[in-house]
Amino acid sequence: MRFFEARMLFAGLIEVEEHAGPDGLRRGDVMPKTIEDKRFAQRSATVFHPISAEDKTAMAAMRAIVEPNKGRLQGTTARAPFDAIMEHVAVPEGVTFEAGSVGGIPGWWCRPQAAQPDAVVLHIHGGWFNWGSAQAYRNLVGHLALHARAAAFAPDYRLAPEHPFPAAAEDVRASYFGLLELGYKKIAVTGDSAGGTLALGLLVSLKASQSKDLVAPVAGVALSPVTDLSLSGASWTTRAAADPYLIKSQAAELVRSYLNGADPGNPSASPLHADLAGLPPILVHVGDDEVLLDDSVRFVDRARAAGLDARLDVWEGMAHGFQGSVGLLSASTQALQEIGSFLSPRFAQSE
Repeated sequence: MRFFEARMLFAGLIEVEEHAGPDGLRRGDVMPKTIEDKRFAQRSATVFHPISAEDKTAMAAMRAIVEPNKGRLQGTTARAPFDAIMEHVAVPEGVTFEAGSVGGIPGWWCRPQAAQPDAVVLHIHGGWFNWGSAQAYRNLVGHLALHARAAAFAPDYRLAPEHPFPAAAEDVRASYFGLLELGYKKIAVTGDSAGGTLALGLLVSLKASQSKDLVAPVAGVALSPVTDLSLSGASWTTRAAADPYLIKSQAAELVRSYLNGADPGNPSASPLHADLAGLPPILVHVGDDEVLLDDSVRFVDRARAAGLDARLDVWEGMAHGFQGSVGLLSASTQALQEIGSFLSPRFAQSE
């Protein structure tokens, strides 16, 4: 069983009833596109990827099963099923895995056979700050490493609610400096979902440190990051029906657990509000059917306004975490290839 099927199986533990949702659309129907979506065609820093016929069929089948359980992953009890889903990402060929520790933070190494010896990816796993583990994410990280032709390390940063903000950010920063201590000079920082939030936050933190001896990251990649922890993006409304996984009340509780009273507008927690000037090149990927769409759109808009080399890739019909369906969705494979094509020249330019 693989990632796409595992998501459907987990969601299908509760019987699916055949009825229309509150928006009048049957599960599996394609959400109608509005004039709002046309804006991507005019954005110079945006690449819009149309969905293929095969992927549209696959996504419709997935929606029919998962949507009845939308928003049901809650609290720490969701950790085991969440990890079980991520464990089903297809195993990448030619990648070896090894548990390790970097900067005092445990995690997993993913090493492609053709990896460059002096380049490394620091990937921060997702899970809304409350779930996820490096071990469960190792296959997805292995695919990223394979396409980037670099070893990758995924740290097991501390999770909320046991360890609220800023514990995760501190662990991610320690991992980066640990890679420097190991002699790496070409480091790309990547992350998905909440891990994308932490990855972008790390880029901001490193730039703000102003250390003359600090080796800056060559690039950053964020997959559907949560850049605004106040959850104020318009797509929380405009994509509420289209997103098959997430609802705002679910996300708000997970964020509350993570912040533990901290201000969601704090730039250290919400990279949308940070000073972005001087950051390395950044690539952001997001599905057009995600409630987190505007978190990506607004972040790249602000990054471009700050003079950054920043690009947004929007994937039509794709839901949160679609990159994990590699081998089952053509968009997943293409997205991983795009990430590799973005990182490879950045590694080369830093030589």
